Amino acid sequence: MTALSVNVNKIAVLRNSRGGPEPSVLKAAETAIKAGAHGITVHPRPDQRHITPGDVDALAQLCRKHGVEYNIEGNPFAPARGDYPGMMALIERVRPTQTTLVPDGDGQITSDHGFDLRADGARLQPYVQQLQDWGVRVSIFMDAGTPDLVLAKALGIDRIELYTGPYAEAFAHGDPTAAAACARTAAEAQALGIGVNAGHDLNQANLDAFISMVPAVLEVSIGHALISEALYDGLETTVRNYLAICRA
Repeated sequence: MTALSVNVNKIAVLRNSRGGPEPSVLKAAETAIKAGAHGITVHPRPDQRHITPGDVDALAQLCRKHGVEYNIEGNPFAPARGDYPGMMALIERVRPTQTTLVPDGDGQITSDHGFDLRADGARLQPYVQQLQDWGVRVSIFMDAGTPDLVLAKALGIDRIELYTGPYAEAFAHGDPTAAAACARTAAEAQALGIGVNAGHDLNQANLDAFISMVPAVLEVSIGHALISEALYDGLETTVRNYLAICRA
């Protein structure tokens, strides 16, 4: 079964837009876990537009309490800024199950491309090694069709996370081959001994087709669509709907 990790960034966006503690990121995460989610994902950014360092700490305790996976996404190259200590410092102090390395910047509304390892592989190497020395599983955000899987293998990473934004857009336009590039890349990665995760713009409409066409996806990380759908159907019900798709 493909594991479901619920990204709670959007809960923090809503909280931060008003100030104060509501809606509670911690309560939302606990609701998702009690509904059956296998893990929680966050993507703390230096500008703290949503998840804060305090959220990172509190969610680490929650995930340990419930025995679920904790996945922290972000750019390891982003330096400390103000009371944001830097991604690597956050990882060192909470030791999540998994870190997903993403080449994002402040100017991006959301992550919109994977790493180019021909350009960044050498810079990433010491970060990958440090994370694994801390006992953290390492995944790298990569585009479907990437020519860099051999370089990813050389880095010693555990998994890749396929950027599924283009798949979701093609699916929405009725393209029957929407998942073909993801399926090929997943198979190539798995042949090299690299596990495959996936995330971005996956939703209840397109997830079943994706899982059916892409072999042995270990985990999907879903936030924006899941939280949006939960506004209508409730968070617990929405998480259970996604889990039913993952099981099928």
